[in-house]
Amino acid sequence: MEKMKGIHHITAIVGDPQENMDFYAGILGLRFVKKTINFDDPGTYHFYFGNEDADPGTIMTFFPWANAYKGKVGSGQVGITTFLIPTNSLDFWENRLKSFHIETKKVTRFGETFLQFEDVHGLHLELVERETGATNSWEFNGVTKEVAIKGFGGAVLYSGAPHKTAELLEDVMELESLGQEGNYLRFKASGEIGNIIDIELAPVGRGVMGVGTVHHIAWRASNDEEHVNWQHKIHDHQYGVTEIKDRNYFHAIYFREHGGLLFEIATDPPGFMIDEPKDSLGEKLMLPKWQEVNRESIENHLQPINIREVKGEI
Repeated sequence: MEKMKGIHHITAIVGDPQENMDFYAGILGLRFVKKTINFDDPGTYHFYFGNEDADPGTIMTFFPWANAYKGKVGSGQVGITTFLIPTNSLDFWENRLKSFHIETKKVTRFGETFLQFEDVHGLHLELVERETGATNSWEFNGVTKEVAIKGFGGAVLYSGAPHKTAELLEDVMELESLGQEGNYLRFKASGEIGNIIDIELAPVGRGVMGVGTVHHIAWRASNDEEHVNWQHKIHDHQYGVTEIKDRNYFHAIYFREHGGLLFEIATDPPGFMIDEPKDSLGEKLMLPKWQEVNRESIENHLQPINIREVKGEI
């Protein structure tokens, strides 16, 4: 087995779908790469945002439920999702977020400066400059490739049992331990993006799933053979891992780690161009084959959304 490369995708629960679209495409400048449905709840959208090529390690996904109840960020969740930006672009992002009346603050961990803020539904986010990771050539609404988000930098995990979570990352998933600074443990996966995981050691109140919280974090498996090996390894370490599920764009297994977080391991292939060409990603509602017979009723139920430019104040 290869060493764990890092994050494949992160999936969160949010509110109104158009507000979600305006924030991540309009303000953050991410590419909308897939409009589909929650396979377990076909009356709900599942949105995917990423870089121009929809690469693993860049994909932020959402279940948007308008008028759903508000969640609480806390233990058993990804507390902060970290996005990776090019060097010398933090000032651009600080000014851009300010122009949309988004409050920000700068914090330091392990010698790095993070710009922290919340999305429109209360999800905790941060930006960090690093040289690693390929340039994202997608440009939209004033976000050029020189400053565009490259993908995930990583995540801050809020665990109900931080040292148990740390043991899993280091001993089972084979991330490298980079030590402790203050109330944080840091681990590094082998990939160039989505590879830095910090665990918060200070007590955090228990999280409540709902709007503004992360549902699960997914890790990368390079292919189906490696995916099966991960399933066996997780099972052998006494975690209750699921059967392999076909998510159309990847295969997935899930397990709950001892700190309460829901972990997924997802395959890199087949990817998001299995049902749409690169140039038209995200333009149509894509359904799994078994739901095509229900397309009309599904489309009639879902709230119409548009990818559109939004303007801040200069």
